Amino acid sequence: MADSTRAGFFRRRIARPILDSLRQGVTPEKLALSIALGAALGVFPLPGTTTALCALAALLFRLNLPAIQIVNYSVYPAQLALLLPFFRLGKWLFRAPHLPLSATQLIAMMRASYWGSLHTLWITAWHGVVAWCLLGLAFVPLGYVILLHLLRRMLRAQE
Repeated sequence: MADSTRAGFFRRRIARPILDSLRQGVTPEKLALSIALGAALGVFPLPGTTTALCALAALLFRLNLPAIQIVNYSVYPAQLALLLPFFRLGKWLFRAPHLPLSATQLIAMMRASYWGSLHTLWITAWHGVVAWCLLGLAFVPLGYVILLHLLRRMLRAQE
């Protein structure tokens, strides 16, 4: 029963809206790019910035704004899960010193030097953004090609 419930959820919440968009004239190319960019921008390692980034991408590339934002909001749990890996990859790329990331250690660091802590956190975030950029350079084109193939197949199956 759980499998049929999941299949029904997938059809109702994912497949049907995608097919509806394709039927309304959104090209598979634009929709694939909307989904790939929405997923990549949605895991950007600075929480609170992804909605604006996705809206900007949709405007610049004339993409489907609802699609890119739905994907953006859907990957929010992944964004939170990937924060530390992006920060650690950035630390490794830049050979930066270890930053204690437990709440207790961060509070102690802030109490010792508020401005120094903010500077250190900013550097860590910047390193995470660079790591995200490098991975995004591979993810977006690969995701686009895979999604484009799948969307074209979905469209052909509906004709």
